[in-house]
Amino acid sequence: MKYLVCLLIGCLYAVNAFAAQNVHVVDGDSLEMGKVRIRLEGIDAPEYYQDCRYPSKKKYACGLEAREFLQGLVEQGRVTCVERDLDRYKRSLCTCYVTNKIGEKLNLNEEMVRAGWAVVYKNKHSDYSAAEAEAKAEKRGMWQGKFMKPQLYRILNK
Repeated sequence: MKYLVCLLIGCLYAVNAFAAQNVHVVDGDSLEMGKVRIRLEGIDAPEYYQDCRYPSKKKYACGLEAREFLQGLVEQGRVTCVERDLDRYKRSLCTCYVTNKIGEKLNLNEEMVRAGWAVVYKNKHSDYSAAEAEAKAEKRGMWQGKFMKPQLYRILNK
């Protein structure tokens, strides 16, 4: 009986988990695994066409940089995602991981914030404030210069 309960719990958990080797990176906080659209929960990356500024005030395409950084992480191995909820666009809100060839498992959401290519978007399941503080202190990614928070950028560019 105990085995059956564990098996049932495992099946219920598997319904809300996704795994794939062929992952399409849409932007710095969105993925597609087959027909499943995924939003990385707890983070907010610059929009695809968003620009930021270097300390020299020169513009650069930080939205594209964020996407490329996430693409590099995804290419390290097998991606698995755990769904927590759905957003208003019916995307799966997930914490996603990549397991590389030597078995290390990285939290993609946290790595995007730690590298400075996403900011914290706090919610009940995740808080990457420590990773954001580290990125800011080390002037990584967008923190190297000036940028508009992605949420404000979306509001102003509707």
